[in-house]
Amino acid sequence: MEARWGVTRLGVVMILVAFSLAGTTVLKISGPIMNFMVPETFPRWLWWICRIAIIIPVYEVLLLTFGTLLGQRRFFWNHQKKMLSRIMGRSRRRESA
Repeated sequence: MEARWGVTRLGVVMILVAFSLAGTTVLKISGPIMNFMVPETFPRWLWWICRIAIIIPVYEVLLLTFGTLLGQRRFFWNHQKKMLSRIMGRSRRRESA
């Protein structure tokens, strides 16, 4: 991982801790967020679509935040850019097809 990511051993540990903290935090706050934003009367399938649409951006922001706090902002900023380019690239290919 060190060579692939271009970080030190401590950097790898900090990156893994940031992923862990972001994942744990999003699990803890996803319930209250969903209860606030989506009524209980929603069909279950629609509730899951809303959950995914809401939680993914929250996770990405938390990941960047924890990464920055742990001194790995450059890694996580590049990670965010790569994820956005993949999403945008896929949507552009669909439009042209």
